[in-house]
Amino acid sequence: MLEIRHLRSLKAIAETGKLGLAAERVFLTQSALSHQIRAIEQHYDITLFKRGNQGLRFTPAGQRLLELANVLLPQLEKAERDLIRMKSDQSGELRIVLECHTCFDWLTPVMDAFRRAWPEVEIDLVAGFHSDPWHLINEGKADVVIGGLPGDGFEKREPLSHIPLFKFEIMGVLPVDHALKNQARLNAEDFSQKTLITYPVPEERIDLIRQILKPAHIEFTRRTAELTIAIMQLVASRRGLAALPSWGIQSYVEHNYVLAKPIGSKGLWSKLYAIGSEDMMTKPYAKDLARIVRDVCADKLKGIKLL
Repeated sequence: MLEIRHLRSLKAIAETGKLGLAAERVFLTQSALSHQIRAIEQHYDITLFKRGNQGLRFTPAGQRLLELANVLLPQLEKAERDLIRMKSDQSGELRIVLECHTCFDWLTPVMDAFRRAWPEVEIDLVAGFHSDPWHLINEGKADVVIGGLPGDGFEKREPLSHIPLFKFEIMGVLPVDHALKNQARLNAEDFSQKTLITYPVPEERIDLIRQILKPAHIEFTRRTAELTIAIMQLVASRRGLAALPSWGIQSYVEHNYVLAKPIGSKGLWSKLYAIGSEDMMTKPYAKDLARIVRDVCADKLKGIKLL
């Protein structure tokens, strides 16, 4: 009765604490995941976890299977990588360029995990800020871009392949004493005639401008800074407003340095992908990089949704 997919599901439930989030992680509907758990419980005549105000709490039986998952799944993944190595030479180079500046916050544990999994692959980070990182692939200066999908014009000239990673919410960032501090969320007009502090990237690559401000014909002044901490200092000093991924500002919000507000009635969400040439993205270690990003970020970043 017990299968690998069951162990993956139990591990996802333990890591997220919620069936809905766990279902997303293992690519199931919440109903399908619930049915899977019930089937295990009925087969063994046990209860795996109980629901409470603090989320799902594993019973001793559920904890025992979770221990099995934590031992077996890493060994299974290692064996699968070893089989790939036996099949063909998997040494190579993987040069990563980031479009999303706040990705630096979680890239180090991703690269550490990748090096442990693929010691024969040389992984490196392409330094500097790049307003058009996908062209580095064409120029032979990068292998994988972690960021949003490029525009239609680029794809027509050079088709690329991509692997979905996760979606994340972009939050409006305000000084703690701002006039809108008691407002539940920010709307397009709240940015009217304000200074918007952003990273130095083209406006068409900034979700707030492209999706919210431009369609509403909102006029604003733009100021740029290369570092997240510099943007936070400018916002805290009442020099303007910002819009950044929730994980990139979490520590500043927790220390009451700035305030964060959702943008729009449904929130402003963006998607992240691993993008490379069609040949590169078929390589096992490139595919495994995407898996590692998803696993590490699902564990370390609050509020993201796996794609």
